[in-house]
Amino acid sequence: MASTYTPLGVELQATGENAGTWGTKTNTNLQIIEQISGGYTTQAVTSGGTVNLSVSDGSTGATLSHRMIEFTGSLSDNAVVTIPLDVQTFYFLRNSTSGSYTVQFKYVTGSGDSFTFAAGDKGDALVFATANDGTNPDIDTLPAGDVTLTGTQTLTNKTLTSPKIGTSILDTNGNELALLTATGSAVNEFTIANAATGNGPTLSSTGGDTNIDINVTPKGTGDVVLAGDTVKVGDSGAAAVLTSNGAGTLTVTTGGATDLVLNTNSGTNSGSFTITDAANADMTMAPNGYGRFTIDGQGKIESLAEKITVEATAATGTKNYDVLTQAVWYYTTAASGNWTLNIRGDGSTSLNDIMDAGESVTIAHLVTQTGTAYYNNAVTIDGSSITPEWQGGAAPTAGNVNSIDTYTYTIIKTADATFTALAAQTQFA
Repeated sequence: MASTYTPLGVELQATGENAGTWGTKTNTNLQIIEQISGGYTTQAVTSGGTVNLSVSDGSTGATLSHRMIEFTGSLSDNAVVTIPLDVQTFYFLRNSTSGSYTVQFKYVTGSGDSFTFAAGDKGDALVFATANDGTNPDIDTLPAGDVTLTGTQTLTNKTLTSPKIGTSILDTNGNELALLTATGSAVNEFTIANAATGNGPTLSSTGGDTNIDINVTPKGTGDVVLAGDTVKVGDSGAAAVLTSNGAGTLTVTTGGATDLVLNTNSGTNSGSFTITDAANADMTMAPNGYGRFTIDGQGKIESLAEKITVEATAATGTKNYDVLTQAVWYYTTAASGNWTLNIRGDGSTSLNDIMDAGESVTIAHLVTQTGTAYYNNAVTIDGSSITPEWQGGAAPTAGNVNSIDTYTYTIIKTADATFTALAAQTQFA
């Protein structure tokens, strides 16, 4: 009866066979077994091709009969290495090829699992060839335990519980990404929390103390740059304060040729203070609606300009004076009749609404007169008649021909919808 062979080439001698050569064959078998148990060999792979590893029955040297196989060669394309369908063993594989291409290790045929060194992966792997299916056997990857004290390894999907990191964290190029400074007996730290959809992640100061700052310190004259279009300060339940860190001046400015705008509630139902970026530009205070700009305490104004409305209009009938849009109203067309002046906030706002009791407002109405002089013979506030107190003790009964008659009214609110008006008529000719 003739000898038979295992899938890895060990000769199984029949009883009574190989007289005179039995010892030699036995020694060869022991050498094959030594290869299988711990032998090392290299295998050159082929760019864009397949290397089929085959058994050498009864002789040593077959690559697939070694425990450790190192793949070598310079690759310009992906490579494949196969083993026969009946091989069942495990291998230590090392990828020492050059070039950023994959090296796949698989059974020669079938659709079972295989193992592939990814492009650029020049590492080690422990795989087991199962031969559990004569048609579609699998190559399974086993835990390799590849973390060493000094080696460089890539860890994927590993959980590190309270690791101790030395002085730095490096990026994939080996450059410094973050430096760590240890503080003796430290009790305060950062906590980083991720967030669900619609929320941002959180960086918090936490620790043993009750109130803990977060310190951000640039190097030298470097800046702290917050790249978001909107920066919010303060928590949701407390007022926020922006202050300088020490005795220095706090300056709020823009970084380029653009205006600086201050408002509240993200600009909703808010007035605004605008510093315009331009030579000789205005600083505009614009209260919301009929709100007012209020100075508590004394004020000092070096120069003041009032808003005047100039219209080519003839005074006659009832004229609505809107104090929200002007302080002076000048009619340049000659009056064509006596007129009633109705003083109000504007077309949708009463004077009563924009004034508090104990406040006053002063307006001027300038009317052009020619050969026939007319005059302001009646005054109403928010449509209600009022009798002004006229300078000199008597109301005018006529205007002044070929002049500009100026009527000034100082209106004092004494109670709700209750007003006192001080009036004067002055001729300019």
